[in-house]
Amino acid sequence: MLLYNHPFLVINGYPEEDLVVKLPGQPKVELKQYAGYVDVDVKAGRSLFYYFVEAHHHPHHKPLTLWLNGGPGCSSIGGGAFTELGPFFPKGHGRGLRINSKSWNKASNLLFVESPAGVGWSYSNTTSDYNCGDASTARDMYIFFINWFAKFPSYKDRDLFLTGESYAGHYIPQLAIALLDHNEQSRGYKFNIKGVAIGNPLLKLDRDAPAVYEYFWSHGMISDEIGLAIFNECDFED
Repeated sequence: MLLYNHPFLVINGYPEEDLVVKLPGQPKVELKQYAGYVDVDVKAGRSLFYYFVEAHHHPHHKPLTLWLNGGPGCSSIGGGAFTELGPFFPKGHGRGLRINSKSWNKASNLLFVESPAGVGWSYSNTTSDYNCGDASTARDMYIFFINWFAKFPSYKDRDLFLTGESYAGHYIPQLAIALLDHNEQSRGYKFNIKGVAIGNPLLKLDRDAPAVYEYFWSHGMISDEIGLAIFNECDFED
């Protein structure tokens, strides 16, 4: 597998050009945050956009957690970072940001990636790249990590957790396999994977979807008539 490495201006283990000094309407915080692009295929012009937030306290001693939203097509930044587990939420009137008191960055450094290309600000200059699948998405994320660690070398040996929701039930396990395959084959650097976590995951449509409607029926949320119609008429094949 070809890896694409580029020189970056790295100051104290961080890329200065990706530093986000302050977001619009952001309250004052001590943590650092970074955002930018990581090339995953220079020839095709394919790059993935990331948003990285340090842990609230003692970031140098905290693990690194990747978060991916699912869909496919959902933004990990617009979704995960700013409506679920990131350090800031939009204020109710849509102007400015407020602190998320339950942000995961209280326990870990957080990395949000727009994946695959075409999601959010991630892009490709090759139109055919937008017709992608699980295998190519996992491969791009593997290359992303190699090149992101070139930007953030102080994080390459941190405990690494891979997390996500929804269609990340496919993204995360397949990415974990790609990283573990690298570890088995590499005589040098190995990813320090400590665990995976997926919430409300899509695993197998023919199992997941019927379970939802069975729950609705068993809890009186739909009638017997509607429940029987769903089970008898709907095709839940993957």
